[in-house]
Amino acid sequence: MFASFRTGLLKRAWPVHLECVSHWKPHLVELYRCRRFLQSKRFKACFRGLIAVVTVYFSALPSTLAQNPATVGQWSPVMTWPYKAIHAHLLPTGKVIFWTRGDHSQLWHPASNVVTAAPGSGANIFCSGHAFLPDGRLLVCGGHIQNFVGLQSSYTYDAFENEWRELPDMNNGRWYPSVTTLPNGDILVTSGWIDTRNGDNSIPQVWQNASSSWRDLTTADLSLPFYPFMFVAPNGKVFCAGPGQVSRYLDVSKTGAWSFVANNLYGTRNWSSAVMYDDGKVLVTGGTQCGPYATNCTKLPTNTAETIDLNSPTPAWSYTGSMAGARKLHNATLLPDGTVLVTGGSRGLEDPNSNSKNPAYSSEVWNPSTGSWSTQASLTVFRSYHSIALLLPDARVLSAGGDFGGASAEIYSPPYLFKGARPTISSAPASINYGRTFFVGTPNAQSISEVTLLALSSVTHGFNMGQRIVRPSFSTTSGGLNVTASMTSNSAPPGYYMLFILNSTGVPSVAKFVKLAAAAPTPTPTATATPTPTATPTPTPSPTPTPTPTVTPTPAPTPTPSPPQLSGMTVVTAPSGAVVGAFTNGYNYDIWNSLSVRADPLSGVASVVFKLDGKVMRKESMVPYSVAGDNNGSYTTWRPAMGDHALIATPFSATGGTGTAGTPVTITFTVINSGATPTPTPSSTATVSPTPTSTPTETPSSSPTP
Repeated sequence: MFASFRTGLLKRAWPVHLECVSHWKPHLVELYRCRRFLQSKRFKACFRGLIAVVTVYFSALPSTLAQNPATVGQWSPVMTWPYKAIHAHLLPTGKVIFWTRGDHSQLWHPASNVVTAAPGSGANIFCSGHAFLPDGRLLVCGGHIQNFVGLQSSYTYDAFENEWRELPDMNNGRWYPSVTTLPNGDILVTSGWIDTRNGDNSIPQVWQNASSSWRDLTTADLSLPFYPFMFVAPNGKVFCAGPGQVSRYLDVSKTGAWSFVANNLYGTRNWSSAVMYDDGKVLVTGGTQCGPYATNCTKLPTNTAETIDLNSPTPAWSYTGSMAGARKLHNATLLPDGTVLVTGGSRGLEDPNSNSKNPAYSSEVWNPSTGSWSTQASLTVFRSYHSIALLLPDARVLSAGGDFGGASAEIYSPPYLFKGARPTISSAPASINYGRTFFVGTPNAQSISEVTLLALSSVTHGFNMGQRIVRPSFSTTSGGLNVTASMTSNSAPPGYYMLFILNSTGVPSVAKFVKLAAAAPTPTPTATATPTPTATPTPTPSPTPTPTPTVTPTPAPTPTPSPPQLSGMTVVTAPSGAVVGAFTNGYNYDIWNSLSVRADPLSGVASVVFKLDGKVMRKESMVPYSVAGDNNGSYTTWRPAMGDHALIATPFSATGGTGTAGTPVTITFTVINSGATPTPTPSSTATVSPTPTSTPTETPSSSPTP
């Protein structure tokens, strides 16, 4: 490379230099002639060209090396969406639900790259907080009436049924609250503004699943910043990591109590981003010490980052490596290998509602084992205030939205996707239990070096309220891995997780969705009383017995029948019914082949009702219980539409979907066509967006610094 460059350079520019040297004689006349030549227009023009060539060449060289995807990853082309993604959530169906200002929920289907409208919640859930319930429903708290005035409402979205439901109101309005899933599956909501007169809602609340009601933590009255960084700690309390300088524990038992933990080193970090990158270990990155909506900021954002280990007897903040560039209004996303990706943001002094003169396009990755950062590929679009980023099941990262990024999205493929073949998961259970060992099928068992579970993302305003990582232990066995869910609910609250396996070069598989829950308690057997032996009496002469009337026996009570049960679902070929394999979460259902799906009865089943994406599609009252029907065991081919779906099979004790209903079996899957000729996927056509609600431009009245 350098030799060819030198040759070309000599041919084009060096003759001028040689001409000058040829005039360099050891006497005054020749020196004078050389000086005149150096002052000539010809030499100056050639010298400027030489400098330009050298500058372009050497500036292009590092850029060429930096664009190697195996080193810095790669961003996809920009996709056009109908609305901006200000709030976004990875659902247990594999789809992403997002919304902007107003009530415009949308569903993005990663497999088909199609955006479709979802049902509306019935409220303006812009500026809300959110987290997942253990059953996979998304709980959304608060929302937008106007700037600094929050809704009192709360809602759930069920991805399997594709429907919203309103819950009882909270104790008051909340605008910019944080929502956290607790170890017992209840949900904590903190902060959020009531209105401009009352300021923030300083009374935390807990949504109690068992009673479907709110519980106020009246003795934990404390003003907190917008969207506080709340994480469940190893001790079961909830840790507030910022963005204020003071960090605290919140005990959510009874009526609640706060306790001091530590002060961070930098101070206030407004518009920073935080992530729990390991059990009890938190990273906070960047941010600004200016007020959230200050229009007269004179201090640039910071590039510093800090960590704290809550497993320590005396947790304390300490600096880790600094980012290559300062930033605020960015997103931090956990990756399957435990590293942290930071995307977007601004490096300037401007307030969030103003365009930046110094956008942060380049991404960075933090390695917790070294504490160092590496610069990655750059975004195409400036994404800062009101942008999102979240991890997808295929181990890529979705980045979308932003007030100056528009209704668009792009996807980042980290370097690990360019380092060889990926391991595959051939089978995994739909649900797992704390403390239990489960089997993960893979043909790559011998090369697997790590298994990780990552909770589903729920992100807005630079804070992902859902993501966390768990590293279960495992061992190899015939055909796969034995994985032990040795973690507690403090380190992994109940709910849906993405299960990844990674090989020795750090390449992750495509994830399988698993539901983590406590195992059902084993019933305690009732002890049978041991009869007391009775002494044998001495026989005496008996009188002539008086006939005793025959006693009519009391009929034994009829036992209550158990509800019908299914053992699962199976993919079969059509029409023969030959078994292909178990139909499990994450299954790729290939319509290039003639296939169908049947529900497998376990006990008491007289009919099965099938729902696809929440809509009843078939009531089957004869064995085999096939999703598309059959003719005396000759299966009808089932070809659902391409993309992601959820199939629900509910058993009933009587025909026609009547009688007692049993526990439904829900499977999320993706329809593919391996035989189709691939064609470029067009970008989603943008639709007219509603007039956005104005975002805050005023400085909120001051509130106590926690």
